[in-house]
Amino acid sequence: MRHILVIMLSVLCLCYVQAQEFHCTAQVNYQKLLTTTQSYSSESDKQIFDVMKQSIEDFVGGRRWTNINFEPHEQLECSISLILNSRTSATDFSGQLQLQLKRPVYNSTYTTGLFNYMEQPTFSFSYNESQPLDFDPNNFSSILASTVAYYCYVMLGIYFDSFAPNGGDPYYQMAQQVAQAVDVSKYSGWDSKGGRSRYWFMENHTNSAYAPLREAYYSYHRLGLDMMTRDQPAARQAILQALKALQQVHRRNTSMLSLQQFVDVKIQEIISIFTPAPPEEQKVVYNIIRDISPINVSKLKGFNTK
Repeated sequence: MRHILVIMLSVLCLCYVQAQEFHCTAQVNYQKLLTTTQSYSSESDKQIFDVMKQSIEDFVGGRRWTNINFEPHEQLECSISLILNSRTSATDFSGQLQLQLKRPVYNSTYTTGLFNYMEQPTFSFSYNESQPLDFDPNNFSSILASTVAYYCYVMLGIYFDSFAPNGGDPYYQMAQQVAQAVDVSKYSGWDSKGGRSRYWFMENHTNSAYAPLREAYYSYHRLGLDMMTRDQPAARQAILQALKALQQVHRRNTSMLSLQQFVDVKIQEIISIFTPAPPEEQKVVYNIIRDISPINVSKLKGFNTK
């Protein structure tokens, strides 16, 4: 009987490990707070920041976000950073929020960036170290939990789009559900008033007018990067098609947040992929980047431009 119980517990633990989608690393940077008039002279003063970091990691990595079982080596590698600028009370903070997500590339040890975004407006939130972060997609609990949950669903949407056409649909819908539960009159960054608000990630990926953006994620990753070890020329052509899809979207919306996020994450990788490519391919890449992201075109200084 004892051996049976041990086996049953082992199976339950294995199922638990398989169920988690994210391997999340959190960081809470409070260095700017040390220069304020607030006192953080002892380790106990700073304990709240360690608890905050652990709460975020437990919140993201300790719950189920999908109905898919992930093997440990399939977990999504993500990081969340809070750079705190001010603390107005024992539980009220403000700063900047940055999120990153990586995706493994088939038949290699390489991981590629999928999402790397820092919110520009100040992120204000309340946090009580005695209360764990809680989340219900239908009911608002806290702005910190809702914001992190929202981005988790956005990242899942992008991740699954990179494996199958429109694979991210259910996760963008969940992001929308999270956003709808937030009182936009009380909390900033959730409505359409501002090109870099959270509203736009959801809108950019659900608006049918921008469907080529999601096609680009699939072409770039599944047909491009994942095929690099089999057929590099064909894989590069798939990535070229992804860049052309982005150009198509850019012509419809020249200030699209999600498109710029794509290019910012991928620009160094694109350079590495096409540096050994034929001059005619380099010229196509150069012209596309010059069109959709002029700020990054100087990085392609070694590419053929004629």
